[in-house]
Amino acid sequence: MNDFSLADHKFMQRAISLAKRGHFTTSPNPRVGCVIVRNEEVVGEGFHQKAGQGHAEVHALKQAGIKANGATAYVTLEPCSHYGLTPPCAEALIKAQVTHVIAAMVDPNPKVSGRGLELLNAAGITTQFGLLEQDARALNPGFIQLMTTKLPYVRCKLAASLDGKTAMASGESQWITSAEARIDVQRLRAQSCAVICGADSVIFDDAKMTVRWHDLGELKNSYAETDVRQPVRIIIDGKNRLTPDLAIFQSESKILLIRHTIENDHTWPHFVEQVQIDKAENSEYINLTLLLRYLAKQGLNDVLVESGSQLSGAFVSQNLVNELILYQAPKLIGHDGRGLVNMPTVLQLDEAKNLEIQDMRMIGKDIRLTAIFKR
Repeated sequence: MNDFSLADHKFMQRAISLAKRGHFTTSPNPRVGCVIVRNEEVVGEGFHQKAGQGHAEVHALKQAGIKANGATAYVTLEPCSHYGLTPPCAEALIKAQVTHVIAAMVDPNPKVSGRGLELLNAAGITTQFGLLEQDARALNPGFIQLMTTKLPYVRCKLAASLDGKTAMASGESQWITSAEARIDVQRLRAQSCAVICGADSVIFDDAKMTVRWHDLGELKNSYAETDVRQPVRIIIDGKNRLTPDLAIFQSESKILLIRHTIENDHTWPHFVEQVQIDKAENSEYINLTLLLRYLAKQGLNDVLVESGSQLSGAFVSQNLVNELILYQAPKLIGHDGRGLVNMPTVLQLDEAKNLEIQDMRMIGKDIRLTAIFKR
């Protein structure tokens, strides 16, 4: 059994705080922090900043220099043991001659999953794991979900009035929620690998689905405009209604146009890729499970569904959503307004989709509710 001291907790908490600095930049790589401690003094620290760049351990060891010799490394995720875009961090720790490594959690990546700790042990470095594991897991729901289920972690964002209406009967919906809530949605987009919307949102709302740096509020104080990457924009267009003149195609960042039949009747911008996904069985709509599997194979592990009631309802009814984020404005629209999610009506209460509320807070004048689906 692992016994951790108050000092161990303090240093691992610092490593977790460091990992959070990469919240909007590391995807699809995991957010990881590392602290090197010698004689109860921090001699080096770092966090993973971008995929393809040095991992947290590399930055911390560089700062520590020779002081890493005989030190303890606190890292939020088991040090990697394989060659990817960068060399294995376990080897770097061995070379630096640290004597002890504490990992918050074992890496769920099958290429690592205990091998990093084994490599350290074989080199005579003692290891422990499990310190503040739940906090560490909360850093990387997308990475963990992909490694354990081969599907991305899916968040569904919805905005509604207090009586659960997303738009007027006429379709008018701009803007139900406040400017502060819309800034908060920009944060959700910025942390996501991909944003999924339907053709209706693109056509009727003239949506661009981009991260607008000037709308990121206080985040602009922490991230340069060049550091915040655009999520891949996924547009489901099963009826091939979209055309290149729409606003979404005027912003240059990667777009996947999801269709069940590919038609080459338009010349698309170079950043647009048409992807064929089959229809669901006995349905006219795209098979959403196949779509998510495809996105997972592209390494897109943290996905935001930001669409109307039809598509959002399809994801929810098929049990493909992990987390629901609902913004509710202090407005009442009435029974003729458009509903929150379009999904089959349950006949018995025990058939209802059950959620567990994780957080509820005010965003401007609106309420933001975050809940996870209970399977």
